[in-house]
Amino acid sequence: MIEAENLSKSFRGPRRGVVRAVDGVSFRCEPGQVYGLLGANGAGKTTTLRMLATLLEPTGGTARVAGYDIRRDSQPVRSNIGFLSAATALYGRLTAREMTEYFGRLHGLSGTVLRGRVDEVFKRLEIDFGDRRCDALSTGMKQKVSIARTLVHDPPVMIFDEPTLGLDVMTARAIVAFIRECRAHGKTVLFSTHVMSEAEKLCDTIGIIHQGRLLAEGPLAALRVRYQQRDLEEIFISAVES
Repeated sequence: MIEAENLSKSFRGPRRGVVRAVDGVSFRCEPGQVYGLLGANGAGKTTTLRMLATLLEPTGGTARVAGYDIRRDSQPVRSNIGFLSAATALYGRLTAREMTEYFGRLHGLSGTVLRGRVDEVFKRLEIDFGDRRCDALSTGMKQKVSIARTLVHDPPVMIFDEPTLGLDVMTARAIVAFIRECRAHGKTVLFSTHVMSEAEKLCDTIGIIHQGRLLAEGPLAALRVRYQQRDLEEIFISAVES
């Protein structure tokens, strides 16, 4: 699971001074659940996810991911998560298979175990272009490879940071279907987005984040009752303006 406790992050800049990007955020995400962080650009979603993935050190508070403290146990945390964003971040000179195997080795896989996992993931994602270089792939193909390298070590926790941003409709649908599949396999899924329709389709629990603070959270049905609004966009506006 993911359990954040008063997670905070501040940055110091030459013009604006101290900027509190994340301000005391607390929430829980259980196995077999999709928790959605819903917020506008700059709300603190990416900073929160990067702290949970141990890519940024919190200024205050802490969190546990898959039973490990993000401050003390960064390596075990990284071994137990898959992190996917809209940026594919692939090495163009490697083939799709070489790219996926490389990440598998980073997570300690080797030999027949590694080859078996790559074959399994490629079959699951319908990747039949394993021998093509990444710089020759379409955007949709690249995102499939990015999913494969995220999934190759079979992590129990999946973190998705605006994974459909800038993608075409068909590729975005494939990403949404993959997130649903992760939930169906009992994985803990944390998903950030500013797209209301994605949050409605995917999230068991929605957390509304604005200016670094978690303003409201709960299932969509509960948020509708709380704010007396049916449309998620109206719920979001009500939470932000209240």
